[in-house]
Order: sequence, then structure tokens, then C-alpha cells
Amino acid sequence: MGDFAGKTIVVTGSGKEKGLGQGILQAFADQGANCVVSDLVIDAEAEGVAEELRGRGAQVATIPCDVSEADQCVALVAGAVDAFGAVDVFVNNAGIGFKMKPLLDVDTASEWDQVIAVNLSGAFYGTQAAARAMVERGQGGRIINIASQAAKTGFPHLPAYVSSKHGMVGLTRASAVELGAHGITVNAVCPNHVTTGLGAMQNEYFSKLLGFETVEDYLANMSAKNPMGRPGLPSDTAAACLWLASDAAFYVTGEALNVSGGEEMH
Repeated sequence: MGDFAGKTIVVTGSGKEKGLGQGILQAFADQGANCVVSDLVIDAEAEGVAEELRGRGAQVATIPCDVSEADQCVALVAGAVDAFGAVDVFVNNAGIGFKMKPLLDVDTASEWDQVIAVNLSGAFYGTQAAARAMVERGQGGRIINIASQAAKTGFPHLPAYVSSKHGMVGLTRASAVELGAHGITVNAVCPNHVTTGLGAMQNEYFSKLLGFETVEDYLANMSAKNPMGRPGLPSDTAAACLWLASDAAFYVTGEALNVSGGEEMH
């Protein structure tokens, strides 16, 4: 077993195959952690994610959670504690990034409010619920927010998403200031584009918006502009989470870590 043997990680929005959440859980499972798969519903796909993690030797629980509902975030943390005795690492990964539309056309209720409710309010509810359990236990903990390159830079046709991710960095910093006294670090990871299921929808939309003939041409252009020559992978974000959750990063808190192959440098 590895550095996280006996520790428990909860990742919201982790029930999708080839998603960032699954990639994060895979990395921790390989290091011996107990894993909590959580998504809006625990369907066959989420069960498949859980079974794959069990194949890596992890103990796994599956708990549904709509992160836009505070009481469900409380129930998620309580369920993880019931299953494994504690929550050591909590990752706010659930998010909506597929509602692309020009700013002037965004519908307030069905688009702006929903994205903010999941991406930003959901991260707050998850942070609050996890931190309360960690403070009560008295052994510290790690909270990691999956932000985005869009937390640092504006992008067209994503006003709610960009705003929510910028807000997530503010939440990270405010939380870090208050929770440090309890031995809890709070950091954000800011990946560039990753072609998950959500990312594939963005690829389709932006390749047309920017005038590329095919999605492949759009991705080739994206790779050519990146210093490392490719878009991000779930494993890149997962590696950053492993480090931030490790003892080696105990003195790192309130940071928004770019994981973008040099595409974002501030």
C-alpha cells in the first residue's frame, strides 16, 4: 500500500467514466486510499467507476449527492464517515461546463443560476461539510477545489463558468485563512482543457465557433499552442491532487495551482 493507506478520499462528481473525478480517485486508490464515488445519481456508469477502483484494491463506497443542496453535502460527508470512520481528503470536483452561450443570450435561471449553484455554491457546501467533520475529528485534513484555467483567464461564451471558477479561487483563499488553525489545508487545482465527457462537448462547440473544419483540427491547434505540446489529461490533475494531499504539501494552502503544461502561468 502507499502513502494514503487507510485514509479516505471523497470526490464529488466522480461517477463518470474517463472524467477528472475518476482519474483523481484512481490515483488515490493506487496509493491505498479508501474511495468514495459520488455523483448526482449512482447509476450503472458510477457503479462501473466504483468496480474499477475495487479492481485496484481499494475499499469503495458510492454515495449520491446533488452538491447544489447543502443538506446533501452534509449527508455525503456523514455517509463517508459512516463507511470509513473519517474524511481525510475532500475534493470539490462536481461542475457544469457545458452551457456555452454568448453573454447577452444567457438565461438567468436555467443557465447562470444553475452553473453558480453547482460550481461555486456546491464547492462552498462541500467545503463546509467536510471541514466541520475534520475539525470535529481534530486531525486536520485536505480540501482540494478543482477550478480551471478559466479561474485565471476569461473565455468567450462561458460567462457563468468563468465567474464560478474565479469565485472558487476566492473560496479557496478565504477557507484556507480560517481552517489553517485546524491543520486543514485548502487549495485549488487549475487544469487547462481536458477532453473528458464535458470537455468533448466544449470541443464540438468551440471548434465550430472558432471556424475549424473538424474537432481534430481544433485540438491540433490547441496542442500546437501549448508549451508541452498537448492538452491536459485527468492523470495530470490527479498527480497535483496527490501532492497537495500529501504530508509534503502541509505548508501549502490557499494556492491556485496551474496544471496546464505552461499554457497558464499566473
